Amino acid sequence: MSDARQTHGPDESPKAGAERASFMSVPGSPVETRRQLVVKVSWMLLWMTYLAYPAGDLVSGGHSTADRVFGWCCLAGFVAAYVLLVIFRSQSGMRPRACRVIVATMIVLASVAPFVLGDAFLTLFIYASVCVAIITPANYALGALGAMAGLTAAVGLLSGVDTDNIATFTLSAFLAGVAMTGLQRLVATMKELREARAAVAHLAASEERLRLARDLHDLLGHSLSLITLKSELAGRFMDAGADEKARAQVADIEQVARQSLIDVREAVTGFRRPTLPVELAAARTALAAAQVRLEAAPELVDSWPGLADEEAGALAWALREAVTNIVRHGEGATVCTVTADESWEEHGGRYAVLEVADNGRGPGKSQPGNGLSGLEERLALVGGRLETGPGERGKGFRMRASVPLRTVTVAPDASKVG
Repeated sequence: MSDARQTHGPDESPKAGAERASFMSVPGSPVETRRQLVVKVSWMLLWMTYLAYPAGDLVSGGHSTADRVFGWCCLAGFVAAYVLLVIFRSQSGMRPRACRVIVATMIVLASVAPFVLGDAFLTLFIYASVCVAIITPANYALGALGAMAGLTAAVGLLSGVDTDNIATFTLSAFLAGVAMTGLQRLVATMKELREARAAVAHLAASEERLRLARDLHDLLGHSLSLITLKSELAGRFMDAGADEKARAQVADIEQVARQSLIDVREAVTGFRRPTLPVELAAARTALAAAQVRLEAAPELVDSWPGLADEEAGALAWALREAVTNIVRHGEGATVCTVTADESWEEHGGRYAVLEVADNGRGPGKSQPGNGLSGLEERLALVGGRLETGPGERGKGFRMRASVPLRTVTVAPDASKVG
């Protein structure tokens, strides 16, 4: 895709990308900005639509002026307490005591209102039960919800509410609390999975660093020891007047130093070379942040077990560039599809093919940018090629990277020859 067509600028920071996705907050994720807090409170206020029942009862005119004022004050205080609970629960330094006071206030309002205003205000117990489920530990949640159901029934009986309505509100309050308890456990599980994924990524990076450290230790330890030994020999030969032998040792030192430099460069290159499994995992994370679903077969990373390191690295770069284009320029994209295949050319060559496509609006009439041009050059170095264009039915953008599959020759068994 071209650099000319952008949803946002190429220099956009990760913070700006997070701002763009702030309206789709992940359940259980901490609120970091005021905008995210406003969005979360707005979403939570949608649950308050059931308060239209008691609000409609107040508007209907069946109560005195004093009762209506009391009823509106109860509803305003109840909603304010609900919003405060959401705010406190969203903050990193959550205050449990303040949350308990807020929920207790909601329970008091829900218990008093039906005695003055009738059965419509038993609806408040549904929200009170949900809030009790939010702040109660999972081990005690069912007991607390049972107590709330009993309190709902008791208030209904004492306030003279019809038996059928009492049963309806009691059951609704209990089931709503149970549903919130299940949601709380799901959110906790999602949080643990995110932490586990972060820990796995950290361990993988640490393991790679340890591998590089071991390789460098082995390479440099052997080479430097040899250089030290030959330097001592060269010094002894020079002291003894054996100039030719000293020159030979110096030549060996130069050769060992050059080979060490080559070995170190190869080790660092292997450390920095991307791989398909790593890039596929990174693509899944990046696309999820951009609200794009990744569709890739689990066996994708094992499609070409005999692929050489250079060719595999080129395909990994291709996957990285394609995902970067979708995140930056994939306007309207919701799905990214990654497939692996093999193709045979007319001259008999066999190629590994990686195809990445999205369902966005496509590149339009713009020209390829620097990223795709650099990728095309990288593929050309290993004998591959790059194809780009619209996706199926002219929608979205499709990138197809091909690299040659080298045939691995197996040496014949000497015992079977002849």
